[in-house]
Amino acid sequence: MKKILVPVDFSTPSENALKVAAQLAKKNNAEVHVLHVVELAESLFGAEQFNVNDEQIIFFMKLAHKRFEKFLKQDYLEDVTVKSYVEPGSAAMAIKDTVSKNEIDMIVMGSSGTSGLEEIVIGSNTEKVVRYSEVPVLVVKNEIQSINIKNTVFASNFEIENIEAYQKAKKFADSFDAKMHMLYVNLPGNQFSSTTEIHEQMRVFLNKVQMPLNKEHIEIFNDYTIQEGVLNGSKKLKADLIIIPTHGRKGLSHFFNGSIGEDVVNHSELPVLTLKI
Repeated sequence: MKKILVPVDFSTPSENALKVAAQLAKKNNAEVHVLHVVELAESLFGAEQFNVNDEQIIFFMKLAHKRFEKFLKQDYLEDVTVKSYVEPGSAAMAIKDTVSKNEIDMIVMGSSGTSGLEEIVIGSNTEKVVRYSEVPVLVVKNEIQSINIKNTVFASNFEIENIEAYQKAKKFADSFDAKMHMLYVNLPGNQFSSTTEIHEQMRVFLNKVQMPLNKEHIEIFNDYTIQEGVLNGSKKLKADLIIIPTHGRKGLSHFFNGSIGEDVVNHSELPVLTLKI
């Protein structure tokens, strides 16, 4: 984790994300790349690629640069290598391009509410980032003065395709010397599995990553939906961080299909780290 991207819109939630990114950067000797996107209506400038020579766009860009300079003058950014960008256009596309061009290892974003993904910083674009980002996305809701992660939850169905996500999650947890609980959410109806079946599935999974089955680190939580199970299970385990794999459009068996990843991000008061598989 040497390059961390923080999309900001000058709001308190985006500053919360920047504070967390600064702490992670200091811990890992990483750079913080800060991006502000001037989202301009296509109705004003046409649906084609924005022409940055347009006088109105230049005007908005100058305003953004000026405000950006002031926003980045923070004590908590001292001793942190910061690279900043102001781009016009679509936030989701600008984030994707910045990740690609700068070989970003992680995105840190802020969230401001629980009544809809539109309340997450950068608007509904966060839904797209969480769902489709090829790099891990850490979403934080509240201000974290000192990031001290000691108890994490990795929520999964423990299918083999989750191995890479698990390895990334374990590496992140180990960087904090944190305990990682393995959480399986058991649903009613035709998605129900017995404890024996779940333990066998987890045993096969852990064998693949060369880890013994330790029942002290396993939690099987029964609930009506995956989202509720992840949130309630994490609360029971007193987690500091939720880590979940996401699978883009395809869904992941009965687990995390549709918008489960975004729903957990949206409703969790805890920080959530999503990992694309």
